[in-house]
Amino acid sequence: MTRYVSSCFITLFVLFLWRVEDIADACRCSPPHPQQAFCDADIVIRAKVVGKKALSNEIKYDIQQIKMFKGPDRVIHAVFTSSSSASCGVTLETNKEYLFTGRMSTDGSMHLVMCDFIQYWEDLNGTQKNSLTQRYQSGCDCTIIRCSSLPCPVSAPDECLWTDWLLADGQSGPQAKYSACLKGRDGSCAWYRGMAPFKK
Repeated sequence: MTRYVSSCFITLFVLFLWRVEDIADACRCSPPHPQQAFCDADIVIRAKVVGKKALSNEIKYDIQQIKMFKGPDRVIHAVFTSSSSASCGVTLETNKEYLFTGRMSTDGSMHLVMCDFIQYWEDLNGTQKNSLTQRYQSGCDCTIIRCSSLPCPVSAPDECLWTDWLLADGQSGPQAKYSACLKGRDGSCAWYRGMAPFKK
Protein backbone atom coordinates (compact mmCIF):
# COMPACT_ATOMS: atom_id res chain seq x y z
CA MET A 1 0.00 0.00 0.00
CA THR A 2 2.82 2.33 0.90
CA ARG A 3 4.55 1.65 -2.42
CA TYR A 4 1.27 2.42 -4.25
CA VAL A 5 0.83 5.73 -2.41
CA SER A 6 4.46 6.62 -3.09
CA SER A 7 4.03 5.79 -6.77
CA CYS A 8 0.92 7.97 -6.99
CA PHE A 9 2.72 10.82 -5.25
CA ILE A 10 5.65 10.63 -7.67
CA THR A 11 3.27 10.58 -10.64
CA LEU A 12 1.37 13.62 -9.36
CA PHE A 13 4.65 15.45 -8.69
CA VAL A 14 5.88 14.78 -12.24
CA LEU A 15 2.56 15.97 -13.67
CA PHE A 16 2.79 19.11 -11.53
CA LEU A 17 6.30 19.90 -12.80
CA TRP A 18 5.16 19.27 -16.38
CA ARG A 19 2.25 21.68 -15.90
CA VAL A 20 4.50 24.35 -14.39
CA GLU A 21 6.92 24.03 -17.31
CA ASP A 22 3.99 24.17 -19.74
CA ILE A 23 2.73 27.39 -18.15
CA ALA A 24 6.23 28.92 -18.12
CA ASP A 25 6.60 28.18 -21.82
CA ALA A 26 3.13 29.45 -22.71
CA CYS A 27 4.42 32.82 -23.94
CA ARG A 28 7.42 32.64 -26.23
CA CYS A 29 8.29 34.97 -29.05
CA SER A 30 11.34 36.26 -30.84
CA PRO A 31 12.09 39.98 -30.53
CA PRO A 32 10.71 41.94 -33.47
CA HIS A 33 12.72 44.34 -35.60
CA PRO A 34 11.60 47.85 -34.58
CA GLN A 35 10.50 48.64 -38.15
CA GLN A 36 8.40 45.48 -38.44
CA ALA A 37 6.93 46.13 -34.99
CA PHE A 38 6.07 49.69 -36.06
CA CYS A 39 4.37 48.50 -39.25
CA ASP A 40 2.43 45.70 -37.55
CA ALA A 41 1.22 47.82 -34.63
CA ASP A 42 -2.05 49.75 -34.46
CA ILE A 43 -0.51 52.29 -32.09
CA VAL A 44 3.08 53.48 -31.56
CA ILE A 45 3.66 56.04 -28.82
CA ARG A 46 6.27 57.48 -26.53
CA ALA A 47 4.87 57.68 -23.01
CA LYS A 48 5.73 57.83 -19.34
CA VAL A 49 4.17 55.35 -16.92
CA VAL A 50 2.62 57.31 -14.03
CA GLY A 51 0.41 54.76 -12.28
CA LYS A 52 -0.63 51.12 -11.97
CA LYS A 53 -3.89 49.42 -11.06
CA ALA A 54 -4.68 45.71 -10.83
CA LEU A 55 -7.98 44.72 -12.44
CA SER A 56 -9.64 41.29 -12.55
CA ASN A 57 -7.49 39.63 -15.23
CA GLU A 58 -5.24 42.46 -16.33
CA ILE A 59 -3.11 45.37 -15.25
CA LYS A 60 -3.93 48.94 -16.16
CA TYR A 61 -0.96 51.28 -16.44
CA ASP A 62 -1.80 54.97 -16.46
CA ILE A 63 0.48 56.82 -18.84
CA GLN A 64 1.35 60.34 -19.87
CA GLN A 65 1.56 60.35 -23.64
CA ILE A 66 4.50 62.37 -24.94
CA LYS A 67 4.27 61.70 -28.68
CA MET A 68 2.06 59.68 -31.00
CA PHE A 69 3.99 58.18 -33.94
CA LYS A 70 1.16 56.03 -35.26
CA GLY A 71 -2.44 55.63 -34.20
CA PRO A 72 -5.73 57.43 -33.63
CA ASP A 73 -6.07 61.19 -33.51
CA ARG A 74 -6.46 61.30 -29.75
CA VAL A 75 -4.41 61.04 -26.56
CA ILE A 76 -3.89 57.60 -24.99
CA HIS A 77 -4.19 57.78 -21.19
CA ALA A 78 -3.69 54.10 -20.28
CA VAL A 79 -2.33 50.81 -21.58
CA PHE A 80 -3.58 47.37 -20.57
CA THR A 81 -1.77 44.04 -20.32
CA SER A 82 -2.45 40.59 -18.92
CA SER A 83 -1.71 40.14 -15.22
CA SER A 84 0.03 36.86 -16.04
CA SER A 85 3.41 36.53 -17.75
CA ALA A 86 2.26 33.12 -19.03
CA SER A 87 -0.40 35.02 -21.00
CA CYS A 88 2.27 37.39 -22.34
CA GLY A 89 1.65 40.08 -19.76
CA VAL A 90 4.18 42.91 -19.53
CA THR A 91 5.68 44.42 -16.37
CA LEU A 92 6.39 48.16 -16.57
CA GLU A 93 8.15 50.56 -14.23
CA THR A 94 6.46 53.72 -13.00
CA ASN A 95 8.15 57.04 -13.72
CA LYS A 96 9.92 55.53 -16.73
CA GLU A 97 9.54 56.60 -20.37
CA TYR A 98 8.94 53.90 -22.97
CA LEU A 99 8.37 53.40 -26.64
CA PHE A 100 5.22 51.27 -26.90
CA THR A 101 3.99 49.40 -29.96
CA GLY A 102 0.64 47.72 -29.37
CA ARG A 103 -2.83 46.80 -30.52
CA MET A 104 -6.10 48.67 -30.30
CA SER A 105 -9.03 46.65 -29.01
CA THR A 106 -12.62 47.04 -30.19
CA ASP A 107 -13.36 49.40 -27.29
CA GLY A 108 -10.51 51.69 -28.38
CA SER A 109 -8.09 50.84 -25.58
CA MET A 110 -4.42 50.02 -26.15
CA HIS A 111 -3.17 46.56 -25.21
CA LEU A 112 0.41 45.32 -24.82
CA VAL A 113 1.90 41.83 -24.90
CA MET A 114 5.42 40.59 -24.34
CA CYS A 115 5.92 40.06 -28.08
CA ASP A 116 5.42 43.77 -28.84
CA PHE A 117 8.41 46.08 -29.22
CA ILE A 118 8.57 47.80 -25.83
CA GLN A 119 11.76 49.64 -24.98
CA TYR A 120 12.94 52.23 -22.50
CA TRP A 121 13.05 55.46 -24.50
CA GLU A 122 16.56 56.21 -23.23
CA ASP A 123 17.80 52.86 -24.63
CA LEU A 124 16.87 53.75 -28.21
CA ASN A 125 19.60 55.38 -30.27
CA GLY A 126 19.21 58.50 -32.40
CA THR A 127 18.71 56.57 -35.64
CA GLN A 128 15.86 54.52 -34.16
CA LYS A 129 14.18 57.60 -32.72
CA ASN A 130 14.43 59.51 -36.00
CA SER A 131 13.18 56.48 -37.96
CA LEU A 132 9.92 56.53 -35.99
CA THR A 133 8.88 59.77 -37.67
CA GLN A 134 9.39 58.74 -41.31
CA ARG A 135 11.67 55.87 -42.32
CA TYR A 136 9.85 52.98 -40.66
CA GLN A 137 6.51 54.10 -42.10
CA SER A 138 7.96 54.39 -45.61
CA GLY A 139 9.25 50.83 -45.35
CA CYS A 140 5.95 49.21 -44.39
CA ASP A 141 5.50 47.80 -47.90
CA CYS A 142 8.65 45.74 -47.29
CA THR A 143 8.82 42.59 -45.15
CA ILE A 144 11.64 41.75 -42.73
CA ILE A 145 12.43 38.03 -42.58
CA ARG A 146 14.43 36.53 -39.70
CA CYS A 147 17.39 34.44 -40.81
CA SER A 148 18.64 32.18 -38.03
CA SER A 149 21.47 30.57 -40.02
CA LEU A 150 22.95 31.39 -43.40
CA PRO A 151 22.25 30.85 -46.20
CA CYS A 152 18.68 32.16 -46.10
CA PRO A 153 17.34 32.83 -49.57
CA VAL A 154 15.15 35.85 -50.24
CA SER A 155 11.95 34.57 -51.79
CA ALA A 156 10.57 37.92 -52.99
CA PRO A 157 11.99 41.33 -53.99
CA ASP A 158 10.05 43.04 -51.19
CA GLU A 159 11.93 41.14 -48.45
CA CYS A 160 14.99 41.97 -46.35
CA LEU A 161 16.87 39.28 -44.41
CA TRP A 162 17.45 40.09 -40.75
CA THR A 163 20.66 38.18 -40.12
CA ASP A 164 21.91 39.66 -36.83
CA TRP A 165 18.76 39.34 -34.68
CA LEU A 166 20.31 36.59 -32.53
CA LEU A 167 23.02 38.89 -31.19
CA ALA A 168 22.76 39.62 -27.44
CA ASP A 169 19.21 40.79 -26.67
CA GLY A 170 18.04 40.43 -30.26
CA GLN A 171 18.15 44.16 -30.99
CA SER A 172 21.88 44.81 -30.72
CA GLY A 173 22.84 44.22 -34.35
CA PRO A 174 23.23 47.10 -36.81
CA GLN A 175 20.22 46.02 -38.85
CA ALA A 176 17.96 46.79 -35.87
CA LYS A 177 19.90 49.70 -34.41
CA TYR A 178 20.87 51.68 -37.49
CA SER A 179 19.07 50.29 -40.54
CA ALA A 180 15.67 50.26 -42.19
CA CYS A 181 14.35 47.98 -44.93
CA LEU A 182 13.24 50.32 -47.71
CA LYS A 183 12.28 50.13 -51.37
CA GLY A 184 14.83 51.39 -53.84
CA ARG A 185 14.27 52.92 -57.25
CA ASP A 186 14.05 49.49 -58.85
CA GLY A 187 11.16 48.55 -56.57
CA SER A 188 13.09 45.96 -54.55
CA CYS A 189 13.69 46.24 -50.81
CA ALA A 190 17.13 46.49 -49.23
CA TRP A 191 18.74 47.54 -45.97
CA TYR A 192 19.54 51.25 -45.83
CA ARG A 193 21.78 52.81 -43.22
CA GLY A 194 21.49 56.55 -43.49
CA MET A 195 21.30 57.41 -47.17
CA ALA A 196 23.40 54.50 -48.47
CA PRO A 197 22.56 50.79 -48.75
CA PHE A 198 23.64 48.90 -45.63
CA LYS A 199 26.51 46.43 -46.19
CA LYS A 200 26.33 43.17 -44.23
